[in-house]
Amino acid sequence: MKDIYDVVVFGGGITGAGVFREAVKLGLNVLLVEKRDFAWGASSKSSKLVHGGLRYLKGGHLFLTRDSVKERERLINEIPGLVSRLEFMFPIFKNQSPGKLSMKTGLTLYDFLAGKRFHQYHSTNRVKEIFPYINSDKLTGGFTFSDAQVDDTRLVQRLINEGKEAGGDALNYSYASKIIRNKDGFVESIIIKDSESQKEIGEIQTKAIINATGSWAEEIQSSPQKNLHLRPLRGSHLVFPQSRIPISQAIFFGHPKDNRPLFFTPWEGAVLLGTTDLDHHNSLEKEPNITAEEITYLFEALDLFFPDLKLSKKDCISSFAGIRPVLSNGKKDPSKESREHVVWKNKGLVTVTGGKLTTFRLLAIDALKAALPSIEKPVSFNKNARIFDAMKTSVKKWNLPKDMGKRLTGRYGNRTPDLLKNSTEETLTVIPNTQTVWAEIPFVAKTETVRHLTDLLLRRVRIGLILPEGGAEHLDRIQELCSDGLEWDDSKWEQEKQEYVKNWNTYYSVENR
Repeated sequence: MKDIYDVVVFGGGITGAGVFREAVKLGLNVLLVEKRDFAWGASSKSSKLVHGGLRYLKGGHLFLTRDSVKERERLINEIPGLVSRLEFMFPIFKNQSPGKLSMKTGLTLYDFLAGKRFHQYHSTNRVKEIFPYINSDKLTGGFTFSDAQVDDTRLVQRLINEGKEAGGDALNYSYASKIIRNKDGFVESIIIKDSESQKEIGEIQTKAIINATGSWAEEIQSSPQKNLHLRPLRGSHLVFPQSRIPISQAIFFGHPKDNRPLFFTPWEGAVLLGTTDLDHHNSLEKEPNITAEEITYLFEALDLFFPDLKLSKKDCISSFAGIRPVLSNGKKDPSKESREHVVWKNKGLVTVTGGKLTTFRLLAIDALKAALPSIEKPVSFNKNARIFDAMKTSVKKWNLPKDMGKRLTGRYGNRTPDLLKNSTEETLTVIPNTQTVWAEIPFVAKTETVRHLTDLLLRRVRIGLILPEGGAEHLDRIQELCSDGLEWDDSKWEQEKQEYVKNWNTYYSVENR
């Protein structure tokens, strides 16, 4: 860590990571600090979608949808294997909104904004062929349309890794305990502490801070807009094995009670069902979890639309819940709140919050433009420049299966050859019931500032979400694989295993809810 930075970014989620990467590309000297682990909050617990926001068209958010669709296409093109196109089915039912005409109108506009036609109408029989378990009562047909899917934490980690490789500094488990201002009230320096030991790391001189802490943003800067404050909204998901829900594409449907959009999506060898949208009243310092009421709500839709699957809570592998920050007066239904982002300025402190995962680059550019007067360096923005580094070397010599090579280069970019050269034939096999290869685990343990097993198994790789009991059966093998990368003694390993299982049962299990 240096003594002086042009800009310091608070928050290691998708927004903070996007700001960090863009700032480094501008030639700025940048430090990112994250109080927990990178992507600990909503950025590891999203719906894993890079989407244009089809439902935002209904609310008249045309520009948000346009920007989202363009950013979606950019990400699909830049990082294939990490962001991948995903086809959705939207079934049409008699006397249920939206109907065929309104859906066709919306999808036509959606495709127009993307500059390419993706949607297609299908007959009732064709919908039943694709989804044989769907309730066909009152089913009149359906539309397919295109969006995209992502591993959200790997997206965050790739931004941070490439920013560090280009000269930026990023610390997890650290935070600014104090912001020091000069006599005129302008930011002058900050005190950085380790968030677990509370030991002071040092004082950093900077004139520009970008607060990208999401739902925690008002703890650092209060909203300057009268009667508008951050409203934490919880979105929860259930995870099922693909053997119980054998689908190869996603399906999008409205809840029978409130018509809120829900979806089934295949992801990483499992299937996700989500999402809820409720006010979150618990402390933000405590990791959120799905509630019994949310489980009941999601199963009500399952029982109506997919009765033949006969799914129960026992079929769930895991659950996860994330907190979205939206700026609100608190009067609207949560699902009708705007996902537009906001930027506030206060003498060197710039806060950016709200927004969507898909448009992280646009949030980053807006935040940096607001901070430029404090940065006092000439910079030039190029909206057409790549976000991510292009691959410099091929991985063909490892003779990987095509899908595996694409997946690894999408997640690790130019670091992929380093991962592969330290792997073996055995570690390049896929962990059963996942799409993760064993070689990923020791590689990220060694190179991506892992402090706890929760960091490793819930965020650096995702097997904690898609294996029963968080993959606890593999913990001994993981210890063997990571013995060089994580310099823990046997006592530390035992403690970490116990803490991991406890954390998983408390926040990710669906039992005892």
